[in-house]
Amino acid sequence: MLRFVFVILALTAGVLLSTAPAHAQTTQLFPNVTYESSVQFTPHGPVAIRIVRGPRPVGLYRLRTVLSNESVLREETLSSMQRRLASQATMVGVNGDFSRIADGKPSGILLRDGILVTPPNGQRSSVGVGLDGTLDVRRVKFFGTWRGTGQRRALNSFNDVPGKNGIALFTSDWGNATPRVQGGFAVVLGSFPASVPNADLVAPVAATVEGGAPIPLSPGTAVLVARGIAATKLQAEAAVGTSLTLRLILQPDWSVVTDAVGGGPVLVRDGKPVYRANEAFTVEQIAPRHPRTAVGQLEDGRLIFVVVDGRQTGYSTGMTTFEMALTMTRLGAVRAMQLDGGGSSTMAFDGTVLNSPSDGRERPVPTALMLQYYGVYAPPPLEPVVSPNGDGVADAQQLAFKIVRPSTVTATLSAPDGSIAWQESGGREPGTYEVAFPPLPLPPPPPPEGEPPLPPTEPFPPAEGRWTLAVASTDDQGLPSTTTRRFAVNSTLASLRVAPARVIVRPGGGTAQIRWAQARPARVRVTIETPEGIVVRTVTNAPLLAGEQTVTWDGRSGSRKLVGGGRYVARITATNELGAVSLAQPLSVRRAR
Repeated sequence: MLRFVFVILALTAGVLLSTAPAHAQTTQLFPNVTYESSVQFTPHGPVAIRIVRGPRPVGLYRLRTVLSNESVLREETLSSMQRRLASQATMVGVNGDFSRIADGKPSGILLRDGILVTPPNGQRSSVGVGLDGTLDVRRVKFFGTWRGTGQRRALNSFNDVPGKNGIALFTSDWGNATPRVQGGFAVVLGSFPASVPNADLVAPVAATVEGGAPIPLSPGTAVLVARGIAATKLQAEAAVGTSLTLRLILQPDWSVVTDAVGGGPVLVRDGKPVYRANEAFTVEQIAPRHPRTAVGQLEDGRLIFVVVDGRQTGYSTGMTTFEMALTMTRLGAVRAMQLDGGGSSTMAFDGTVLNSPSDGRERPVPTALMLQYYGVYAPPPLEPVVSPNGDGVADAQQLAFKIVRPSTVTATLSAPDGSIAWQESGGREPGTYEVAFPPLPLPPPPPPEGEPPLPPTEPFPPAEGRWTLAVASTDDQGLPSTTTRRFAVNSTLASLRVAPARVIVRPGGGTAQIRWAQARPARVRVTIETPEGIVVRTVTNAPLLAGEQTVTWDGRSGSRKLVGGGRYVARITATNELGAVSLAQPLSVRRAR
C-alpha cells in the first residue's frame, strides 16, 4: 500500500515537473554563474522557479555561510548581508537555516571558516562544504565537555541558554553579552581560542560572577554559565587562575568541512529523490505547497540554488517538499538539501532580491548560504543601448569594475571595429574603479629623441555599434580572472515628444501626437502600454526613413474600444543594422462625456 501511495505521489508531482517552463530567461551574473527565471503551469496553478547555477566552489569561488549581523540573536535580510560584505566578494545566495521564533537563533549548525558558531540539530540534516568544494548532506550530532580541577564533565549547550541543571558556553558570536540566567554562576575565560570543533580549547579562568547577570562578550573571550547542580561543580572546579579545557565535538567530526549550515530535510541522495527523510519536521512543514529554498550539487561538482515562490494566488502556488526533491533531481543534483522556506525563501544577488518573497517584502533571516566570487567583476552597463545625441535620454554610459584582492589589472575598452579606444594597466588595491564613456583619449606616444612632445589626441568619437569592456586581473594569490561587458551605441531615435501629455478621451475618441527624430532608416514600432509594460495598442509597426516622424493615437485600444482613464506609456522601438533602441514617455488619459 505504501509503495502504491509513493507511486501516486510521484506521478502527481511528475505532472508538475514534466510541464514545460514558460517565459524562461537566463542571465549571467558573474563569470561562470547564471540566473534563470521561469514559470511552470501545473494543475495546481503556476509555479515560479528561480535557479542559480555555478561552478564547483574552489579557487576563485567559495560556498560560504553568513551569520546575520555577526550575532546569533540578530536577524538580517539576505540583501543587507550582501551589501554589508560587498567589499569582500561578489556574491549570490539564498536564505539559510530555520530560526527559533522566540529570539531568532538558528535551529541548527552554523560553521564559518572552520569555526563553530551554533551546534547542529541531530534530528535534522545539515549541509557541509568540504575543502574540495564537495557538499556533504547528513545528520550531525553535537557533544561538549569541559574540565577544570576535577573530572571531565558534560557541556550541555553551546551559544544557547542552559537548562535547569545545565551548563553552556558562550562565545562572542552570541552577541555583546550573555543572556540573563537567574541564579546562575559564570566563569569568564580569557585568551579563549577559536571554537574549532573536535579540538582541545584551553583557556584560563579570568573571573567568576554570581547571580546570573549578563556578562560582556568580546573577541578572544568566552563565558561558561551554569545553573543548579552544574553551577555547584563549576564553582568548585573553576577558581580564578584555573586552566579549563573544553571540547566541542561533532560526530562525524567533519574535519574536512569548512562551512556548514542547518536546514533539512535531505532532498536528493545519490542522485535519487528522497520521499521520506524521517527528520524532525511536521506534516505542515513538509506536505503543503509553500515557498521553498534548496541547495544542491551536480555530479561534476557544479552548484545549484533553487527558490520556488509560493502562497501568491495567480502568480505562484509553491511546491511540496517531495516536488522540490523531484525538481532538484530533474536539474541534475546528485545531492541536495532543503533550507528554510515560507516567507523566508529568498534569493539575492549583489544586494538585490531576485524572487518574490511571499510576505510581500524581504524577511530577516538568521543565516545565509552564499556563493562568493573573488575575481574581477564588472557590473552590467547602466544602459544596454546608449544614444549620445544630446536629447537627455541615455546620453551617457556608466561602466566600472570591482576587485576584492590586490591585483594586477588590464582594462580595455574596444570600439565596434575592434580598435582600442582606451586601455589601462597596473596594480590596483581592492575597490571599485569607474571607466569613462565616451572614452578618454589615449595618451600620445613618446616623441623621438630631440623632438617636441606630440599634441594631445582628440577624444575618441563614440562610434555606433557594439562596444566591449574587457578586464583581466591576476590577484596576489596568482589566480587569474576575466570579465567582459558589452553594450551598444545607437542614435537612431531622439527627441521623443507626446502632445498633449494629458489626453482627453470623449465618446468619439481622443488625439495624441507622437513625434520623434529618426537619424536613419529602421523598422519602427510605436505602442501604447500600461506602466507595467502590457501593450494596449500598437499604433504603427512599419519601416520608416530618416527624418522627423509623427504618428497619431486616437485613444483606443487594439480592439478599437476607448481606453480607461489612468497612466500610460508611449514607446517607440527602432530596429536596424545597429540593433534595437527604444524611447518612452509617460502620458495620462482622462475620460470625458
